Amino acid sequence: MKRNTLRPFSAVTLVMGGAEGYRRINSVQDATETLLEHWPIEDGEEYVTAVRICLDAIMGVVCVEAAREAFIKAAEEAGVALLQ
Repeated sequence: MKRNTLRPFSAVTLVMGGAEGYRRINSVQDATETLLEHWPIEDGEEYVTAVRICLDAIMGVVCVEAAREAFIKAAEEAGVALLQ
């Protein structure tokens, strides 16, 4: 299994608020970093699922679109506005 940490996908832009402002996410690596280091909540069901799926996508176990969709669901759960 080949590990590819970037794993690009169609970009989404988060409206994070505060000093964060806008954050463009266009890869599984970006999504994972955002979830683990910049996310407003860390206890939601969709958040936990998104982290797991993003890590699986980095390892090539699931497709990048599954990670993108899980990331979007986590954003909706956290009340983070999205521009697609």
